[in-house]
Amino acid sequence: MVNRYKISLIVPIYGVEQYICQCAESVLGQTFDDIQFIFVNDGTKDRSMELLEALIEERFSHLKERIVIINKENGGLPSARKAGLDRAEGEYILFADSDDWLELNAVERVMAEAERTDADLIYFHLVKEYGGGKQSVKYERTYTAETKRLWVRNILNYNSYGYTVTKCFRRRLYTDNFVSFPKLGMHEDIYLMSQIIFYAESIAHLPETLYHYRKTNSASMCAQKRSVRHMASSRNLLGLYIDYKDRLEGSPVEGVVDGIVLRAGWHSIIHKGNLFEEFPWLSEAISKAKLSTHYRTPLLFQIFVKIYNRCRM
Repeated sequence: MVNRYKISLIVPIYGVEQYICQCAESVLGQTFDDIQFIFVNDGTKDRSMELLEALIEERFSHLKERIVIINKENGGLPSARKAGLDRAEGEYILFADSDDWLELNAVERVMAEAERTDADLIYFHLVKEYGGGKQSVKYERTYTAETKRLWVRNILNYNSYGYTVTKCFRRRLYTDNFVSFPKLGMHEDIYLMSQIIFYAESIAHLPETLYHYRKTNSASMCAQKRSVRHMASSRNLLGLYIDYKDRLEGSPVEGVVDGIVLRAGWHSIIHKGNLFEEFPWLSEAISKAKLSTHYRTPLLFQIFVKIYNRCRM
């Protein structure tokens, strides 16, 4: 695997003509020099690409040799990120969402930490931007390679942040290991990063706020109804379990599968979904699952899922 650049910065694009210029200016204006910029057009129907290309011509034409634009049919955020990863030539990978923006020295600070620690994965903080000057910084606790299993469990149980955009990782973690991608967009970051974190042999925490996460985009997945988000999330995480079920021992999901299936059962019940029919093995998995206070689903609800499942079997 040849690394032509120190880092590849990947930006999937879909339906963000209001925000793409601010995002692209923060990406292309980075103070670090050795960056490959990858923009993935996920079949957007608006003027996002037109505005991006005009910005490149007007202000960043000197970077053209390092800019890659991928045009693909719309397939959702996970497929766009995968398309970018497959074209990446950097030693490290960093993602940015096209309705957000980075501090202009973000890559410089992350790469300085990579140089200092030689870590496989470097993670940092973000600030949620609610508009009107309202912000909320999301501080992450410190993890190491020795506590990465706890980190994965905490991410899947919402006790830590699974944001893809705050985690810079060596590309070989993706190319040299089995890494699966979700079909749906909801919680795709948890799906991907639980695997990347698990494979990292060294981890560095950079306690700086370098990323701005926009919360005012009404088109984002997080703006959808709770029932839609819950069902999409459970389908994704059940898909993650399926991807590893034949290699479960020593896998990224080994310690969290019971929480995944119990949560899926709860979501199917309260939202009148069809996950039990869609995943015929779910009932058996729930019957074998152990109850725990460490799961995202409260213990009382886990017991209810167990009773419901027994009655329907």
